[in-house]
Amino acid sequence: MQIIEMRAIRGPNYYSRHPVIFMQLDIQELEMKPTDMVEGFKKNMESMMPSLYEHKCSPGRIGGFFERLDRGTWAGHVVEHVALELQCLAGQEVAFGKTYNTDKIGIYNLVYRYIDENTGLRAGKMAVDIVERMFDSIVTDIKPLVSELKEISTWSLLGPSTQSIIDEASKRGIPHIRLNEESYVQLGQGIHQRRIQATIMDNTSALGVEIADDKERTKNLLASMGIPVPRGLSVISEDEALKAAETIGYPLVVKPLVGNHGRGITVNIISKEELLNAFRTASDICQTILVERYLEGFDYRVLVIDGKFVAAALREPAYVIGNGKDNIEKLIEEINKDPERGVGHENNLTQITIDYMTERFLAVQELTLKSILADGRKIYIKSTANISTGGIAQDVTENVHPLNQLMAERVAKIIGLNVMGIDIIAASLESPLESGLSGVVEVNAAPGFRMHLNPTKGTPRNVSAQVVDMLYPAGVAHSVPIVAVTGTNGKTTTTRLISHILGLNGRVVGMTSTDAVTINNVPILHGDYSGPEGVKKVMMDPTIDQAVCEVARGGILRRGLGFEVSDVGILLNITSDHLGEGGINTLEELTRLKSTVTEAVKPSGYAIFNADDMRVLSCLNKTKAKPILFSKNLHNQALKDNLNKGNMNVTIKDGIIIIQKREWISKVSSVIDIPITFDGKAEFNIENVMAAIAATAALGLNEAQIRAGLVSFSTSIEQSPGRMNMIDMGDFKVVIDYGHNTGAINATGEFIKALMPGRKIRMASGVGNRRKEDILEFGVALSNFYDHIILCDSDPRERNVGETAQIVQEGLIKGGFKPDRITKVLDEREATKVSLEMAKLGDVVVLQVDNIEQVIKDVLDYKKKLLKRMIKSREISNSVLQ
Repeated sequence: MQIIEMRAIRGPNYYSRHPVIFMQLDIQELEMKPTDMVEGFKKNMESMMPSLYEHKCSPGRIGGFFERLDRGTWAGHVVEHVALELQCLAGQEVAFGKTYNTDKIGIYNLVYRYIDENTGLRAGKMAVDIVERMFDSIVTDIKPLVSELKEISTWSLLGPSTQSIIDEASKRGIPHIRLNEESYVQLGQGIHQRRIQATIMDNTSALGVEIADDKERTKNLLASMGIPVPRGLSVISEDEALKAAETIGYPLVVKPLVGNHGRGITVNIISKEELLNAFRTASDICQTILVERYLEGFDYRVLVIDGKFVAAALREPAYVIGNGKDNIEKLIEEINKDPERGVGHENNLTQITIDYMTERFLAVQELTLKSILADGRKIYIKSTANISTGGIAQDVTENVHPLNQLMAERVAKIIGLNVMGIDIIAASLESPLESGLSGVVEVNAAPGFRMHLNPTKGTPRNVSAQVVDMLYPAGVAHSVPIVAVTGTNGKTTTTRLISHILGLNGRVVGMTSTDAVTINNVPILHGDYSGPEGVKKVMMDPTIDQAVCEVARGGILRRGLGFEVSDVGILLNITSDHLGEGGINTLEELTRLKSTVTEAVKPSGYAIFNADDMRVLSCLNKTKAKPILFSKNLHNQALKDNLNKGNMNVTIKDGIIIIQKREWISKVSSVIDIPITFDGKAEFNIENVMAAIAATAALGLNEAQIRAGLVSFSTSIEQSPGRMNMIDMGDFKVVIDYGHNTGAINATGEFIKALMPGRKIRMASGVGNRRKEDILEFGVALSNFYDHIILCDSDPRERNVGETAQIVQEGLIKGGFKPDRITKVLDEREATKVSLEMAKLGDVVVLQVDNIEQVIKDVLDYKKKLLKRMIKSREISNSVLQ
C-alpha cells in the first residue's frame, strides 16, 4: 500500500464538525484481496488488537468491525479502524472514522478523528504498515508502537494545568488558539483575547515572577512582613556553604536560588559530607545556592488565585512499602506499572525515576536498590514531594485554618502574583503557623494544578474555574463577531463590502481574502489567506472587534474552517469550479462542501442564502442558525415561505433594495445609487450587495448605517483591486477583473457587452488545475461575449506552460469562435501590453488578472503614456496653428 497524501484538518470540515486526519491511500493489489480472502485475518486481528471488538462499525453494535472482517472488507477500511484504536491505546479516546471510495480503482480517502495532531498522523502511518503485514499473515507487536505514540503525545499535548484552563474555557464557549509547541495559548479572540503560558497570565506581574524566582529575595521580603520563614543564607562556594551551616545549624535544606519542580533540592542534611554533595547537586541548576534551616513537618501546597485562597494539598514524597520478598528496585518497578502513573504530565501521577536523590536517601538509611524491605516497612525514596518526581497529594482544602488562608492571600499580594503556589512546611495547616517550627519555604509563579485537579486522595478542586473567572468575569466578552463568506463567485467583493460598511460604522475589522489579511483597512499580509491560516492571524490581532472572512473551497477541504462557530455565514452561489480536486467531483459534492460555512453558524446567529440559486437553497435545512434569504425576485416563493416562518429577507421592490420581516418593510437604498451595481446593470454585484445588507443587518446595523457604506464603496482600484476595476483610457475603457471561471464569465458577460459600442477584447487565462472539460467550457463561455481573445497562461499549476491556453482555444473554437480572432501570448505582462495596444476607439479591454498589482501598474503606466502622447499631439497642433 502507498500513502498518496496525508494531512491534519483542524476545524469544521467536509467530513466532520471535529478535527480529522485525511489520508488518501492506494491499496494497490489488495483491491483484489478483501479480508475474507485472507486465511486467519480476523483471528490474527483479534490476537493483535482485541480491543477492536469495541468498534461497532456499520452493523452498529459491539463486535461489528470483526463481523465486517468476516464478511470481507478492504484494506483502507481496516487502516481507518487500526489508526483509531492505536490512538485509544495511547490514551487518546477517539471514535469517528470513515472510508470513502474514489473514482479510481484501489484509491480510497480515509478520515479519522484525532486529539493530538502529531499522534494522529503517526498512528495513520503505523496503521498502514500494520495492516499491510496482516495481509501477509504477519502479526505486529503493537506495544512498542503504542509506547511511541504515548511519547509523541507527551511532547505534543499541553500540560495538565494549561489543558485544564482550556477545558474550562471551552465549557463556557471561549475559543482558544495554541501559539507555539509548548504551553503558550490565546483564549478568546481579537480585542477580547487573553494569553496564558501554563499558569502564568498575560497580566501576571513580571516583577512578581522575578521575586518568586529568587528564593532568598522572596524569603527576606516575606520575613520583613511578618510571614514565618526558615532562616537561611545564600552562598556561591563550598566554603561559604560550610560557614552558613555553622551559623544556621543542622539539619539543613540546600536548594538552587533559582529553580523549579524540586530540581537540585536536598533536605534534612545532617553532616558536612552531605552538605557538600548537596551543594554540588544544586550547583548544576544555579550558581547561587540557598542554605536554610530544615523544618520538621509535612509538605503543603496552598494555591491562591486572584488574591483568594482556593485550594490546599498535603504532598508526600515518593515512597515504597516492603513485602518481605522484592527488593526496592522491583518495588519501584511495580509502582510504575500503576496506570495512573505516566511519563511527565501524561497521567495524574508521574512515574518514579531512580536518580542521585533516590540513592542518597537509601544510603542515609543504610539501604541500596537491592535491599529487601520487611513486610509493611515504608521508606521515602525522594526528598521533595513534587508530583513531577513521583510524589502523591491529598486534598486538605477544607482543613486550612482561616488565619493560614489569610496569610496565604497576604503572601500572594506581598509578592504581587495573581496565580501563586505557596509551599509550607508545618505539622498541620489546621492551626496557625508558628515561627521557628513552621513556615513558608518557597513560592511558585507558575504553580502546577495537577495535585488539586486530581489529588491521589480527597476531593478534586476545579481550580481552573477560578482562573477563567479571573480572566473573563461574568458579562465580559470573549469573542468577536465572525462573518464568513463563501460561494463560487463574488466572495471577495462581498467580503470587502461588508468590511467597508462595518469599518465606516466604527468597527475595527480584521478581514481575510484571496488577496491579503487586512486589519482596519491596512493589508498586513499579502497572498491568498482565504483559508484557516488567515482566520488565525485575524483572531490573534489584539485590535480587531469584528472579523469578516472569505472562505474558499480549498481551505475548507484541506484544513477545515479556521473557527468553530461564526455569527453570520453567507452562501452566495454554487457553479462548476474546481471539480475533480480533492475528491470533489460533482456539483452536489461541491454544494455539501460549501454548506460547511452555513452549518458552522451558531444557533443564535444568521445563515444567509441566495434564494435565486437552487443548489444554495438546498442547504437551507442543514443550518441550525436563523436563515436570511436574498433574491432579486420579490415574488420568489422561498422568500414567502421564509417570511411566514418569521425570518428576514432582502429583496428588491420598485428598484429599491428592501429588508423584509413579517411585521415591517425597511427601505435600504435604490439600486442605481450603489456604485458597484453600475446603475443596476451589474446584476452579479446586486446579489453581492444584498448579501452584504443581510449580513450587516444581522449584526445590528440600521438602514442608514448600511446605506452610508453602500454608497461610499466602489469598484475602484483603491477599494476593490482586481474586481471590476474600470479605467477610462480616453478612446477606450479597460476593465480589470479576476473572474476566471465559467460562472464569472456568464455573470459578467452581458454587462461587459453593454459598456461600449466597439469590440470586446479579453485577455483570458484558464487555470491549470481544473479538469479539461471545465477549461473547455470556460472557452465556450468566452466565445459568447467577446470579439477577440488574447490567451495567456499565468496559472499553469500541474500542466505544462501553454497547455491550458491550448485547451481554452479548443473551447473557443468549439463555441464557434474563429481562430483568427485568437492571439496567444503566454506571459501575462506581455499579453496585457498586446491587449492594450490592440484597443481602438469605443473598445472595451477586459483583463483577467492573476498578478493584480502588476497588471494594475502596467495599465496605469500605459494610460500615462497615452496622456503624454495626447498632450504632445495637442502641442504640435497648436504649434502648427500658430
